Amino acid sequence: MSLFRGDTSDTDLDYVSTSEHFHFINGVFDACRIILSQGYKIIVITNQSGIARGYHTLNQFTELNAWMLKEFQKEDVEVTDVYFCPHHPNIGLTAYMQDCECRKPKPGMILRAKNEHNLDLAQSVLVGDRTSDIEAGSNADIGSLFLVDVASKENTIASPCHNLLDAVKHHFKILT
Repeated sequence: MSLFRGDTSDTDLDYVSTSEHFHFINGVFDACRIILSQGYKIIVITNQSGIARGYHTLNQFTELNAWMLKEFQKEDVEVTDVYFCPHHPNIGLTAYMQDCECRKPKPGMILRAKNEHNLDLAQSVLVGDRTSDIEAGSNADIGSLFLVDVASKENTIASPCHNLLDAVKHHFKILT
């Protein structure tokens, strides 16, 4: 199971760098507990171009990430790993301005997670809130794709859902 930050685990407020601005969406912890109960691992994959753009530092991201993981732990949710891409192909600080393989929609972060955690991507589930998330999942040959954006007209490869909990219930065929 792969989750993406920004409207799948937290409210996407653009370039969040502190816990004061990070708000978990309703149902995220319940959804994650269901995921874990089905034997899946939770892996968060996130583009963080705010680092490249100079909106926040790598250290600020690391601190926010540590806080987020503690909040998941408080809710009895084990997040296996977090992968992030600090790059932007043509905007920002020189050290982070590059056309890398990790920035979604490229599948680099997903493939790294596959290798490091021995994942079967054909049996994996990806829930994202942007078409670039879905494209990354498709590029990595992930078996089930869900887009948390029922208004998106561009999506043709992912099942639409209202939120993470909706996607999880649909995938595991849980009745409400």
